[in-house]
Amino acid sequence: MTHHATEVTADLVRDLLRDQHPDLADLPLRLGARGWDNQLWRLGDDLAVRLPWATEGADALLRKEHTWMPALAPHLPLPVPVPQRLGEPSERFPRPWIVTTWVPGEPADRAPATRAEEAADALAAFLTALHRPAPAGAPAGRGRGGPLADYAEGFATYLARATGLGLLPDPDAVRAVWEDAVAAPGWAGRDLWLHGDLHPANVLTADGTFCGVIDFGDLFAGDPACDLAAPWVLLPDGAVDRFHAAYRPGQDAATLRRARGWAVLRSLSCILIGDAGDHGRPGGKPTWGPPAHAALRRLVATAGR
Repeated sequence: MTHHATEVTADLVRDLLRDQHPDLADLPLRLGARGWDNQLWRLGDDLAVRLPWATEGADALLRKEHTWMPALAPHLPLPVPVPQRLGEPSERFPRPWIVTTWVPGEPADRAPATRAEEAADALAAFLTALHRPAPAGAPAGRGRGGPLADYAEGFATYLARATGLGLLPDPDAVRAVWEDAVAAPGWAGRDLWLHGDLHPANVLTADGTFCGVIDFGDLFAGDPACDLAAPWVLLPDGAVDRFHAAYRPGQDAATLRRARGWAVLRSLSCILIGDAGDHGRPGGKPTWGPPAHAALRRLVATAGR
């Protein structure tokens, strides 16, 4: 994890705007969040400035959003950040940055969905709309849209560490879900558009249901099973079946099995980030642990269904 040497402050953000987008420079500005890859600064009532501050790969992710999201956003039933301006690297800040629309709501890791039916329907409608065939030239998924077996080593590492820390009540049951998922037939359809990173910090809630989806830096084309892990990670108890009934065109048995494997992998990762501070986050992200533990509990309880 690499944090850029330049300290990101309100004065810096305003200077960058003044240099490249002066018509926005005098809008009210305040820090919104420090995310995994980017800092988010709210600009006026309707805009946000996102600047990379951690991972080196964040630069390419911002440019990818700027390229693809304006065409995808109008087809999606939940609000998403739509790029409005691109900031180029400069002597003041040697990395690209973007201005997007602001999406109101509270991250689901802090305010989980509580209205089960409404949340399941909202998530199903969003993924039904997003999962359309991607055009030639769409970005690849850095492995996430491909075979689940490619992550076997990562799964083994996550499972061993979580087990060693005493974070899993039944590691063998978790392994069984994973092994069943890896054994499922692979995706034989066209590559579909995928969000690629649907964990609770990237989905927003209001009044107990989902009201927005953010951070499309991992946007890519591939096997929808990666995104279809989301119901186990995001929804309250008793809502996963409702999602499956509402999602179109529906999931075949093999895709459902692979999705469960992706949900296991994401849950283990979030448990280690949340509870153990892994992956360059000293002190962890405590709000990431509870939804991940709940997801594993649901996946193990419904094994074989």
